[in-house]
Amino acid sequence: MWVYVKHLEHPISVSRPDPAFAKVLITQYGGPDGEFSASWRYLSQRYTMPTRQTKAICTDIGTEELAHLEMVATMVHMLTRDAGPKQMEAAGWGGHYVQHGPALYLQDAAGVPWTAAFFQSTGDPVADLTEDMAAEQKARATYERLICLATDPGIRDALRFLREREVVHFQRFGEGLMSVQEYLNNKHHAWPGYDLPKTRPGS
Repeated sequence: MWVYVKHLEHPISVSRPDPAFAKVLITQYGGPDGEFSASWRYLSQRYTMPTRQTKAICTDIGTEELAHLEMVATMVHMLTRDAGPKQMEAAGWGGHYVQHGPALYLQDAAGVPWTAAFFQSTGDPVADLTEDMAAEQKARATYERLICLATDPGIRDALRFLREREVVHFQRFGEGLMSVQEYLNNKHHAWPGYDLPKTRPGS
């Protein structure tokens, strides 16, 4: 259960319409390394995490990614809401405009729709947490490239905030991975699918 706080996690300001930048930014809405993929990756994986700590990490970060999804959606909307059909077409959004008008749609920068194949949920905590760390690094790299392309100061500020949160998430998943490995190395906490090393005679 969640409590929805009706304000953005970080304020956003946009000085002018920029559908061309919105077209690349949309990848963090519905692309393979975007916020929607991240949120549902972690909120799906949480159920098979073996410790309260790692369940909490997946729940906390998965929930925060929904807040980041809201931020990206707000930026895309603000960048396109005052753009006319010809501006959208000139920015490469002609197909999107015909199919969706001014509405948001889960897609990447090339217009490829979101698919659940963008993430895994294996039930293996080491595999899942390792994927989560890689996902955060890919998102960080994407935000850094978006910052390089952005010209609006308000957009750059919001992207920097999102980039920093990816760094924090990476660190938290790393802590979770270390705790799970310690848990699995305890012979009293064997996890299905793991062959833990047997204690040597005399040890």
